[in-house]
Amino acid sequence: FAEQVKNPPAAAPPAPAMKIEKSSPDQQKESLRSLKCEVECSAEHVQPEQPPVDPCRLDCPVDKQALAEKIIAGQTPSPSEVLSYFNKELKERICFLDGGMGTRIQAEKLEEADYRGDRFKDWSDVDANGVPVSLKGNNDLLCFSKPDLVKDIHKEYFMGGSDICETNTFNGTTISQGEYKMQDVVYEMNKLGAELAKKAAAEVTKEQPHKPRFVAGAVGPTSRTLSVSPSVEDPSFRNVTWDELVEAYVDQIRGLHDGGVDLLMIETIFDTQNAKAAIYAVDEYFERTGKERLPVMISATIVDNSGRTLSGQTIEAFFVSVKHARAFTIGINCALGAAQMKKFYKTLSDINLGWCHVYPNAGLPNAMGGYDEDPDKFATNLLDYAQDGLLNFVGGCCGTFPSHIKAVADKVNGCPVRKLPELPKYPCMQLSGLEPCILTPDSGFQWVGERCNLMGSAKFKKLVDAYKWDEAMEVCLAQCDKKADILDFNFDSDLIDGKTAMGKFMRLCVTEPNVARLPFMIDSSKWPVIEEGLKCVQGKCIVNSISLKPGEAEFLAHAKQCMRFGAAVVIMAFDEQGQAATFEDKVRICQRSYKLLREKLNFPPEDIIFDCNVLTIATGLPEHNSYGIDFINAVAEIKRTCPCVSFSGG
Repeated sequence: FAEQVKNPPAAAPPAPAMKIEKSSPDQQKESLRSLKCEVECSAEHVQPEQPPVDPCRLDCPVDKQALAEKIIAGQTPSPSEVLSYFNKELKERICFLDGGMGTRIQAEKLEEADYRGDRFKDWSDVDANGVPVSLKGNNDLLCFSKPDLVKDIHKEYFMGGSDICETNTFNGTTISQGEYKMQDVVYEMNKLGAELAKKAAAEVTKEQPHKPRFVAGAVGPTSRTLSVSPSVEDPSFRNVTWDELVEAYVDQIRGLHDGGVDLLMIETIFDTQNAKAAIYAVDEYFERTGKERLPVMISATIVDNSGRTLSGQTIEAFFVSVKHARAFTIGINCALGAAQMKKFYKTLSDINLGWCHVYPNAGLPNAMGGYDEDPDKFATNLLDYAQDGLLNFVGGCCGTFPSHIKAVADKVNGCPVRKLPELPKYPCMQLSGLEPCILTPDSGFQWVGERCNLMGSAKFKKLVDAYKWDEAMEVCLAQCDKKADILDFNFDSDLIDGKTAMGKFMRLCVTEPNVARLPFMIDSSKWPVIEEGLKCVQGKCIVNSISLKPGEAEFLAHAKQCMRFGAAVVIMAFDEQGQAATFEDKVRICQRSYKLLREKLNFPPEDIIFDCNVLTIATGLPEHNSYGIDFINAVAEIKRTCPCVSFSGG
């Protein structure tokens, strides 16, 4: 010891200084997403009590001769007959739509008197500025004033090879016709437009009974938009509401259906929220009347080479937003020529599990607003699609005449058809904002930003209570900067009207690109607040939340509304007896909820998210000791037994 004191050993080198750095959002996300779920589901799907009809795979026997005779007699085949006929034809050949009705009418160089005809020759009205309203350019009005012209144009396209022609009702809503002060004749206009097209179909089918002809009711986008403000000063302002748009579409669909259309075409969609309102209106009309739902065709418009709609969505995000419509076909039309449209159409055909359609313009518009592609050039561009096996339905939009359709039909004859993709046994959740959010098994954790929740941020609550919406938006943008994957919005408070606040802030958010690109979670304990949020957002949202707490009837009613809006849903582990606290109760309630949703509603299983209640942990109280492990074990058991579901927790 003395020796060590006199000659101490050399001091150990100093330990390196510990450097502690806060991880970045990217590092946090990478770490979490490296953790993969080890529990797999091999359970079979719970089958719905009423077997669902897949419009693209319905395969009933069809007597083509009997179908043709029905059309020749002016009758309307049943939706099942129409679907079965085309599902058989589309396996063997490319089918054809018509061309641009508007530009074909423009070629007639009609004047004011032509639009007025006998019925409206003495009609006079003034606009809000006291200026007399001109009817020139209101093409839908020609169903009254020039019915033979309208019917003959349909017949030209049918003779050119079209299997389906659209009615001359692109602007046939009270909203669009209101600009001409013609809203009172909307029902009659749509009914007559359908009847004229049906007459043309009957005449051509009589000449060519081997190829029956059909009529699609044209449902245009209207001149107003739910996703874009017409006011520079107030981005939350809209000049039309969801409810107004739905009722306008219901009126149009009623006229088209009573006129005998075989299908409905919701087309030239520049704002997906408008299209969702039209889809909602289709369901609303057939639910009110109890009649068999017509096949629906849905067509987006990509405005330029950015690959986005006017309201900002990519074609993938658009598809995800409308896939709840159970459409017969989904496709693209207008704005671009075939050469410019192909890459976007190819993207759509890759993700669409049903039939696709495309009907481009005859090239891009020239300096005079005309279209330069002649029939041969137009057909050659579409032959490129056909040779790649991309086509199911094909037609033309602006600038395409019957000669264009005939040239396409001749050119692609014998080309291979696009085959229906196989349906996955276990589909994955798909969400969307302006961009898609596809949650595959490899996606890992998704971060839900909850700072726009009045219960999740004191700062946000103070700003909302003070109606400081611009500053509240900064809180939202900060979550985007911190790599949130989904944004949660909740306005439940005693100090404000939650429904009004939800609507205003959602309308603000959808106009802010950095926010709107992400999927939204509409969060409230009050159902009217949730509905208000869903009426404002074009992407596919998540509803947070519903549960069995108020009973099965209300639970299923709310779930059905979520389906009609195309939303995924968070299911809380609550039932009529209260909150699930034990492993057994969590599993029992979630399995019961899942079974009800699947059996009663055929709710998409991939759109179900269970919140199994983490509850209080790390309190030191013995009665809380099992809460954490019960949550983890319940999630594992539910995942094993309920195919395709996801989970949230916090």
